[in-house]
This record gives sequence, C-alpha cells and structure tokens, in this order.
Amino acid sequence: MSTERPPIYLYTDGAASGNPGPGGYGIVLRCGKHEKELSGGFACTTNNRMELLAVIVGLEQIRWDNAEVHVISDSSYVVKAINEGWLEDWKRTGFKKKKNVDLWLRFMEAYSRHRVAFHWIKGHAGHPENERCDALAVAAYHAPDLPEDTGYIQEQQTLL
Repeated sequence: MSTERPPIYLYTDGAASGNPGPGGYGIVLRCGKHEKELSGGFACTTNNRMELLAVIVGLEQIRWDNAEVHVISDSSYVVKAINEGWLEDWKRTGFKKKKNVDLWLRFMEAYSRHRVAFHWIKGHAGHPENERCDALAVAAYHAPDLPEDTGYIQEQQTLL
C-alpha cells in the first residue's frame, strides 16, 4: 500500500471594507474527500493583509510536512510575490519600505514546510470555491467584536 499523500488544494480570499477597514479572510482546504472551511476577521486591516493571511492560515493547518499544496487565489499581490520573485527581492533588500513584513515572515515559515504551487484565478467570476471563500471573508468582517490587527497597527505607527 502506498503511503503517498494526495495533493492539497488551498482556496483563499481576503476582503476589507474601506481598505483599511474591517477585513476578513476565507479558506476552503481540500485533500481527497476531506474539506475544511476557515475564516477570521479584524476590526481594521487591509485587503492585501487578509489575502496573505488566508494563505498563511491555510498552510499552517496542514498536519504533515512536505505536502504538495496548490494555492488557488484571486490575489495578484500574493501570487505574483511568489511566481514573479518579488518575495525573494524583498528578502534580499531586508524588506525595506515594504508593507506586511510581519505576515511575509510568518508566510515564509509556513511556506518552507511544503511544496507549494500558486495559481491565480479571476475573482468574482463564478469559481465556486473562490465565491465561497469570498462569502466567508465578508461574513468574517461583519462579525461582532472583531479583534485588532496588531501587525497592521504596529506597521502604521512606524510609518508615522
């Protein structure tokens, strides 16, 4: 019997109302016949932070190392950062004048554990999992008593 694990499909979306404003992320994580949905939100954040956080949280949910993961996202920011080498350039320059450094550092830790391919899809184009992730993200930022995005707050304070 083979011990090879099936690939994991990580569908993600992030949203913010106001940008900055209340924001949320939505995740559909699928492996074989198993599926899990996750979401969360913050009182004041940005769309890009939520797009990136969705990928991070999804990757952190994977229970074994060296998984084959396909991230499907409508975020050009996240997908191009990997596929076009932006993240490598940012690392080389010490993330000078870059936003979301706290999340990119967290991303790199989760990303390094797996074999990850990023796939961009057009948002709001009827893709079922993308539409579900969007609905989860929007519902998350409408939840009462949202926590503060401390990384966003700290970033804004250093820019002052």
